[in-house]
Amino acid sequence: MSNFNYRFVLKTIGFLLIIESLFMMAATVVSYYSHEIAGDAILISSTITFFAGVFLRLSGTEDYVKPIGKRESFLMVAMSWIILSAFGMLPFYFSGSIPSISNAYFETISGFTATGATILTDIESMPKGLLFWRSITQWMGGLGIVVFVATILPMGGNASVLYDAEVTGIGYDRFRPRISQIAKRLWVVYIFLTGILILLLWLGPMNIFDSVCHAFTTISTAGFSTKQNSIAYWDSAYIEYVITIFMFIGGINFPLIYFFMKGDPKKLLRNEEFKWYVLIIIIFVSIIAVGLYSSGKIEGVERTFRTSLFQVVSMLTTTCFSTENFMNWGAFYQFVVVIFMLFGACAGSTAGGIKIVRIIILFKNSINEFKRQVHPNAILPIRLNDRVITMDIVTKVLAFIFLYLGILIISCLLLSLSGMEFENSLGAAISCIGNVGGGLAEIGTNGHFSDVPTVSKWYLCFLMLTGRLELFTVLSLFMPAFWRR
Repeated sequence: MSNFNYRFVLKTIGFLLIIESLFMMAATVVSYYSHEIAGDAILISSTITFFAGVFLRLSGTEDYVKPIGKRESFLMVAMSWIILSAFGMLPFYFSGSIPSISNAYFETISGFTATGATILTDIESMPKGLLFWRSITQWMGGLGIVVFVATILPMGGNASVLYDAEVTGIGYDRFRPRISQIAKRLWVVYIFLTGILILLLWLGPMNIFDSVCHAFTTISTAGFSTKQNSIAYWDSAYIEYVITIFMFIGGINFPLIYFFMKGDPKKLLRNEEFKWYVLIIIIFVSIIAVGLYSSGKIEGVERTFRTSLFQVVSMLTTTCFSTENFMNWGAFYQFVVVIFMLFGACAGSTAGGIKIVRIIILFKNSINEFKRQVHPNAILPIRLNDRVITMDIVTKVLAFIFLYLGILIISCLLLSLSGMEFENSLGAAISCIGNVGGGLAEIGTNGHFSDVPTVSKWYLCFLMLTGRLELFTVLSLFMPAFWRR
């Protein structure tokens, strides 16, 4: 642990807490404007968070441009999410709206990791200030709260190290030069899309408050709603189509969205992962729409298509908004939902899950193994977007999927030991490690985790963090070899 730049870690986390306190203050304004008593609790929470941030900033005196290594970056990223969630739960806890620490922390880290799992069973009874704060946590976590720091602070080469520790992907198309500039551009795109979505939702049956909250949780593919019945509350084709479009956008690799908006659509349209993403949606929307219509589960061609499109995009992008309860559709549809919860959308997006690009690489590698049975000496490279994928990346993808499935199996066993039934254990584990929010059986389509045992909630918090940071960042911290010089 010699030469460990702990001051950099403290200083950066302190800055993040100050930013968090400012967002809390925005929620305070909403609460006071709505004449809610909860505004006092949010204000107190914001003040505590601000001074805690200032204290940590003063504790760190090292220059940001001093190089840091993997140890500092991994620890700082993981601790940032843990600590921000700890302070982020204060408004829920101090207001008495969520009087349990375990429930308040679960709700908050579910927000920051853009999971969307919730313990709330009567969302409409929550003060607007807290609902607004709940939506903000998902918006902050969607693109990456640490990457946000790279857009503001002069970190030099450290920005690249932090980007690698937090941003999802497999590394074959990362933007190495000028990471801080790339991060700024991604946030500009993120904010622009959020603003457009707010306006479009406001033009429909949503009021401005619901429009802002749902814009935050749609573009982040996170899924918190201000209504217990989620998007079904409005029963509006307009709202469903608009949200479907932006969930779809949220599931795309954001650097590709940036180039598309910059006037270079070829990077997006020729991207192999994007083509698979679109193809998967088309195939499964067609299958589900035909199945639902022919079985009479949903009446009307347009409504059947709209419902199928909405639910497929919602689950594939791990947003988990709902307009229908897929648990009532039958075993086949539930199985399809589980597949989507595992897959996720594109790397570099705000979605969770394994990511489609890893499935592509795994598929191509498997095909090559069959070819090697016939031609054992053949050199068969894996190509993606006309580029050869190195064996280092293939090995990392295989290791990721092995760990992902291994953690799922272990998690199901541990959750079952706490008293949860098999379907609930499986659904909760897939939901939290994939940052999906929904589940199976009693947890259902809206991700209600209120009845989950307390010890299981804390474990699921760990799963949400591990899944959001793509396993290695968190799991590396438990390896003794990682900390040796």
